[in-house]
Amino acid sequence: MNRWSPQPAPDEADGLILFDGVCVFCSRWVRFVIERDPERRFRFVAIQSEGGRALATRYGIDPDAPQTNAVVWGGRIFFKSDAALTVLGQLRGARALAGLKAAPRSVRDAAYDLIARNRYAVFGRTETCMAPGPEDRARFVA
Repeated sequence: MNRWSPQPAPDEADGLILFDGVCVFCSRWVRFVIERDPERRFRFVAIQSEGGRALATRYGIDPDAPQTNAVVWGGRIFFKSDAALTVLGQLRGARALAGLKAAPRSVRDAAYDLIARNRYAVFGRTETCMAPGPEDRARFVA
């Protein structure tokens, strides 16, 4: 089994997305999800927060140099392209993209890794985590 294969996560809250809060690309991903999730199924935790660091450590993600985002869905935690495609499969107007899961994970994750390695250089980095608007603040876990 690959290190980043989905794992059981029965004690984690479904719909929790772990993301790099200082990564501009990752923060845009969170906004993308919020805009397409009127049912509010997803909540968010920045890896830089106490809860985010703890979650990352539990599942083998280095909180100081994260190589992946993650999502808990259906009692399992998903990483890399599996995480992104699992989320997309639940979003209005993006469900068709979840069909990319048919491609081999090794190919999908290679593309994911290329973006992840270059995310700060291409998209930028902030000194502080994104601040949600008041209407979405309750969706963020500390």
